[in-house]
Amino acid sequence: MDYKLSNSKPRVLVAMSGGVDSSVAAAVLKEQGYDVIGCTMQVWDYTKNTCDITSKPGEVQANAKSAGTCCSSVDVDDARAVADQLGIPFYVINCEDKFQAYVIDQFLDDYMEGKTPIPCVNCNTFLKFDHLYKKMKELGCDYLATGHYAQKIKTEEGKTQIYTSSDTWKDQTYFLFTLKPEIIDHLLFPVGTWTKPELRKYAEDKEIGVAQKKDSTGICFIGKSGYKKFIEDHVADDLYTPGDIKKFPSGKVLGQHSGIHNFTYGQRKQLGVSSNVPLYVIKTDASNGDVWLGEEESLYSSEAYIENTNWLDSFSDEDVLDVKVRFQHKGAPAKLKKEGQGYKLVFESPQRAITPGQAAVVYRNSQLLGGGWIR
Repeated sequence: MDYKLSNSKPRVLVAMSGGVDSSVAAAVLKEQGYDVIGCTMQVWDYTKNTCDITSKPGEVQANAKSAGTCCSSVDVDDARAVADQLGIPFYVINCEDKFQAYVIDQFLDDYMEGKTPIPCVNCNTFLKFDHLYKKMKELGCDYLATGHYAQKIKTEEGKTQIYTSSDTWKDQTYFLFTLKPEIIDHLLFPVGTWTKPELRKYAEDKEIGVAQKKDSTGICFIGKSGYKKFIEDHVADDLYTPGDIKKFPSGKVLGQHSGIHNFTYGQRKQLGVSSNVPLYVIKTDASNGDVWLGEEESLYSSEAYIENTNWLDSFSDEDVLDVKVRFQHKGAPAKLKKEGQGYKLVFESPQRAITPGQAAVVYRNSQLLGGGWIR
């Protein structure tokens, strides 16, 4: 959408990751007449060599097609180069301590408890839309902008709501369910109505150096070694929870394992046992280390419970809403009912692999209502 400008030339802080989405967001806002300031969060000690750095800092044009992570010093340099090209001020904000506390430590704790975490949500919750929001106000800005594929739409009653992106394949509203309602009026999503091809063409036409840079994939701080190696490098050996591998529902012991962090709900490969039929992880128990394996039918459930919920708009027990139980999930019709400190979800049809530690995000058509963490 086109953001209407007042005569005062609003100031906006743009979170620039070094990728094409946030770079175009900054370029578009400057083109529309905003007073733009760019910033990048330094969230990781790049000397730890956990993240994969495949090119030299500053070589934006040379490495634009090869970089595939948002946890690299190269990305900071790419963001700085784009800011220089646009002629806007640029800051690098050190967020390492907060990232460690709210993202890394939580990620490790979740795996030790048998959950499958989503660190990107915590990064949005505690850094982008909390830490950067405070920096936005410190710098005298009116808005905080990001390159998220999401839309901000104002109703006839004057209430601002979050809607899914025009590019359904790239939509990122799943990761925004923890937004505080009171900050939404101060957020901008300049590329939320764009498709990725349109965005890349704009970047090429404007000769933005990262126009063909690959999208970041996976968890930014993990790198190519994988999450198991990361956990083993950061968790003491005596904290692992070894135990039995059992068959569901008989309880027959099929083998032993060295730690529940090696298993995630729905996992089929590398289970450490042999079977005549495909088996899947259907439960992990951090209290005793048991890992339960069952056939695929055991992965399906019509109910789930969510806690630590956050809501951007109201709904009733009778409303049939669309619920996504993971980012790649297409969503399924369900009703929500308040139960205890959270909500019980009842789906119209069984859903596969409703995974503890993931988020259940709720929509009314294309409007983001909020969500919670699957227990």
